[in-house]
Amino acid sequence: MTSARKRVGILVWDGVELLDFAGPGEVFAVAEGHFEVVTVGLSLDPILSQGFLTVRPEFEIADCPALDVLVIPGGDTDNTRVNHGVLEFVRSRADEVQVILSVCTGALVLAAAGLLDGRSVTTWHGAAERLQALVPSAQLRLDQRWVDEGNIVTTAGVTAGIDGALHVVARLCGEALAQRVARYIEYTPGQVTS
Repeated sequence: MTSARKRVGILVWDGVELLDFAGPGEVFAVAEGHFEVVTVGLSLDPILSQGFLTVRPEFEIADCPALDVLVIPGGDTDNTRVNHGVLEFVRSRADEVQVILSVCTGALVLAAAGLLDGRSVTTWHGAAERLQALVPSAQLRLDQRWVDEGNIVTTAGVTAGIDGALHVVARLCGEALAQRVARYIEYTPGQVTS
């Protein structure tokens, strides 16, 4: 493990799920200076998340700097997963980054980019059938909040993205740091209440 600061790029677009990008973003941002978090859009035009939050991307996919981690959130991915520019960006970064982390329906974007063939994956339970139709060779693990397949980590819906981000922090910077981050944000990974 290295102490060099790692850059995390979070892909955002109109209709992106707020907690899908904000949860992992918070995890990486508070990890004691180990990560720099930036947002990446199709352009520098503001995007609208959840119909009420406007986000202005810092970079566009055409001029995005080198990344160590790429986060693909979920939400309304219908247009995103058929956008050739987005899919080419994701495919090209797959060979360059240490980890791609998808959250919720972000796995559909990875599937459309051809990155999930033959892998064990998870996603939001409501997108399971769509994901399986896109990638019949994928082994769906809906019993897991996150699945680590080397350079690709997929997570289940919404808050599971926090679990996945904590896992990536542990993998890249050590379990002790991930535990301190979880404590700081007062989050118990995988916690389910009835």
